[in-house]
Amino acid sequence: MSEESKRREALIYHAKPTPGKIKIVPTKKYATQRDLSLAYSPGVAVPCLEIEKDKEAAYKYTSKGNLVAVISNGTAVLGLGNIGPEASKPVMEGKGLLFKIFADIDVFDIEVDTENIDEFIATVKNIAPTFGGINLEDIKAPGAFEIERRLKEELSIPVMHDDQHGTAIISAAALLNAIELTGRKIEDAKIVISGAGAAAISCSRLYQACGAKLENMVMLDSKGVIRKDRDNLTPEKAEFATDRKIDTLEEAMKDSDVFIGLSMANIVSPEMLLSMAKDPIVFAMANPDPEIAYQLAIDTRDDIIMATGRSDHPNQVNNVLGFPFIFRGALDVRATGINEAMKMAAVKALARLAKEPVPEQVNIAYGETRLTFGKDYIIPKPFDPRLIAEVPPAVAKAAIESGVAKKPITDWEKYTDSLLERLGSDNKLVRLLLNRAKLDPKRVVFAEADHLDVLKAAQIVYEEGIAIPILLGRKETIEELMAEIEFDADILIIDPKTEEENDRKNKYAKVYWEQRKRKGVTYYSAQRLMRERNYFAAMMVNEGDADALISGYSRNYPTVVKPMLELIGKADGISRVATTNLMMTKRGPLFLSDTSINIDPDAKSLAKIAQMTSKVISMFGLNPVMAMVSYSNFGSSNNPRASKVTEAVSYLHRANPDLDVDGELQTDFALNDTMLREKFPFSKLVGKKVNALIFPNLDAANITYKLLKELNDAESIGPIMMGMRKPVHILQLGASVDEIVNMTAIAVIDAQHKAKWELEQLEQ
Repeated sequence: MSEESKRREALIYHAKPTPGKIKIVPTKKYATQRDLSLAYSPGVAVPCLEIEKDKEAAYKYTSKGNLVAVISNGTAVLGLGNIGPEASKPVMEGKGLLFKIFADIDVFDIEVDTENIDEFIATVKNIAPTFGGINLEDIKAPGAFEIERRLKEELSIPVMHDDQHGTAIISAAALLNAIELTGRKIEDAKIVISGAGAAAISCSRLYQACGAKLENMVMLDSKGVIRKDRDNLTPEKAEFATDRKIDTLEEAMKDSDVFIGLSMANIVSPEMLLSMAKDPIVFAMANPDPEIAYQLAIDTRDDIIMATGRSDHPNQVNNVLGFPFIFRGALDVRATGINEAMKMAAVKALARLAKEPVPEQVNIAYGETRLTFGKDYIIPKPFDPRLIAEVPPAVAKAAIESGVAKKPITDWEKYTDSLLERLGSDNKLVRLLLNRAKLDPKRVVFAEADHLDVLKAAQIVYEEGIAIPILLGRKETIEELMAEIEFDADILIIDPKTEEENDRKNKYAKVYWEQRKRKGVTYYSAQRLMRERNYFAAMMVNEGDADALISGYSRNYPTVVKPMLELIGKADGISRVATTNLMMTKRGPLFLSDTSINIDPDAKSLAKIAQMTSKVISMFGLNPVMAMVSYSNFGSSNNPRASKVTEAVSYLHRANPDLDVDGELQTDFALNDTMLREKFPFSKLVGKKVNALIFPNLDAANITYKLLKELNDAESIGPIMMGMRKPVHILQLGASVDEIVNMTAIAVIDAQHKAKWELEQLEQ
């Protein structure tokens, strides 16, 4: 994609369909006049008077306790510098989005039009009653130090400048683990810090709190080594000035144990790395390009422990591991500030988490057989679902123990459960899905590439590295559309109806005819069918010319399914295929089966659908917890429609006794554990969060998934084909670009999974 195309895409993303990235959503009913009279006048006066008597009551009657201000004056934005408050607003909205999706914290972004320190502080103080916490962002040093210091002293709510402390907390956790792996003691480590801005100063201070010695540190700015004999040093720089008679980074690096880079790209040479001590620790955190390229560093020294700020290398130092969870813990105990004990608690929680067994969901997302503590895994991954259950409680406990918590927690198990419930409000699974596909992209045939939305999806998966698209359709049309959307890439385009594809068509026709000549198929009819894109695409996958197939955008489902069943067929041991839809709901991911194929399956077929669904759920790294749903509960109806569900459950309990599945159940009992526990305490699902519903017929499943999608804005991924011999996935008619992208990622993961299985079979 050209730079102009990337620019336009970024602008469209922020402008459409609604400008910006965040909005306010009501949390109370507002349908009736009674609701409105409670929400505003006269009912609103009652909590107002309660708060007048006790300001702390604002936490009980308003959103203050879960509301953080992300505040900036735009003087040090990302890599953009001093661009002003208005221009910084997209970044602040983005920070608000991260708070919400990682820790379910609401945000108002505030852009303050002043560079005067006193004016900025006064503004923040004056609006502070609105918020439960203040996140300072992108404020230039040295003013950022004074602003944070004074606001922490003068406000009684958590205040943190994330640019200073976020990187410090994450990198400190990584440093402690790296030090441990190399057998060093942190108090003996010789540390070089390249950079002297807010982040570098904060990192250096926190490393000292972890045990590093000031006399073992050398800090550099753009002028070289910060020495005590240099003039005009700021108080922050003077704090880390050395009396060593050295001037350059090259001199500082010699025999050093640790390099911390918070400066600029490509300033560390291989020679500098070679001059470091045995088992060097190098955190090159300049973004987007580190102080030394990752590959160059590990090629230069095989004993190096390397971390960067990039997601495409091991050991990413990412602030999102810290700030959402630190504020979560601080807000939940109503802390009056974020102190050193709380920051250190976050450091230790992150360091500890990296040493614990990694959930299969994370292993799958990063394409690892098993992530384990070591030189390539010294810090948790940003997608790790355990973060919200580990870091906030550690921070909250530190707040309580250090005496800054106004609302101590007593039931920690209940608190942890409440944190895990918050995970259901975002789409982490989609990010995991796309990330996993990128690890080993496969060749995917888009059978309807001459449709604009399909081509847009192909462009996205190509540019994001999710898949290697093969485009089927009218070549002239595809090329015109590619020019229109600036899809400039060397992509294979095939038009099955043209003469130039005759050799391939004849080859496919002969194979197809040999397979079906005793089922009424002539060689001529086979040749004719190979002009049809779905037959042609299916044969590409069958013959190994592609790894997976996506179709169905412009044709009804049965029309597309037919050639797939004829040509590709069912996997070994599968009596019938089925589909499941993954719905991203507020309560978390929910699989619905069968949404597209089996109209009225019998009991045994229902059981088979449940078994296939459990395998798909496991492919995502989740533990299947399935409810077989009906209009009745546990035999309350003798109608055959309910009885077949009971029979299917009985079969599953015999065949798969370890599988978490039960029924028949009404949907509300399946999804509401309190109701289930009260009425049916014997159920295998009590105390477990159901993540799959197996429906008794196609009507119920299809209607339910489309209702969820349209009425609740639940994102749908599917229908995911189950039981096919090859990775074939069929879209719903008129699927959106995002749905096609997500389905392509599913197809890639399916292809990865099947390729791995085939390899295992060969090795046996």
